[in-house]
Formats: sequence, structure tokens, C-alpha cells
Amino acid sequence: MSTSMPSISEAEWRVMNVLWERSPLTANEIISSLEGQTDWNPKTVRTLLNRLVQKNAVGVNQNLRVYTFYPLYSQNECQHAEAQSFLERIYSGALKSMLVQFIQKESLSDEEIQELRSILDAKQTSTDPPKK
Repeated sequence: MSTSMPSISEAEWRVMNVLWERSPLTANEIISSLEGQTDWNPKTVRTLLNRLVQKNAVGVNQNLRVYTFYPLYSQNECQHAEAQSFLERIYSGALKSMLVQFIQKESLSDEEIQELRSILDAKQTSTDPPKK
């Protein structure tokens, strides 16, 4: 597996979400899972799977009579890489600018605000220098 996360298209994300829910899966099982969500032709799903395999985002178990597919990266790893890419492209890597933009434009519940405070407090505690 490569050290850099492959770039995954929106359609490929849908396939990955199926694999993160349950894997390994055959191509037909993936096609069945996507039937209710998309109007994609089975050949489209197979093409997406082939692309994900070529990008080293999905692995293939060829030992069985029927090939099975499984993700090579966790959902969390892919979400983090996608968030980093978005942050770099749109905000030139400035996390504070992105957070301010979202917080000012979105309505947050008191519970969400408290959760954000807790996350920031924990982050600050973990980065504070040790006291002498």
C-alpha cells in the first residue's frame, strides 16, 4: 500500500461506503447494495471497483472462485485525507479560517458548542508545555 492516500471521486466514495459497512464483498454484493441508492448499471460499479483497485484504495482476494473486494484504508483515514485536501485547496491550509467560516454560517446547538469546547480544551491540554 502506498504512503499517500489515493484521490477518490464522489462515485468511488459510494462504493467505499458499502465496503466500509461490510467487507469483503463480491462485485455482485456491492452492486446489490448500491441498487437502492443509485441507478447505476452493474458495469459502472465494476468500472468503479477496477479504478479503486488500480488506485490501491481497494484490495482483491483472488483466492476464491469469486473475487472479493475489501478497503485498504479505513473510513477515518480517507475522511482525514479528504478533509486535508479540501483545507489545502479552499483555505490554503488555514484551519482557523475554515472553522470560523463554518461556525459563523451554521447554527449550532448548545450541545454541539459544548462538544466543540471540550475538543478544543482537550487539544489545548495536550499541547500545553509541562509545568515545572
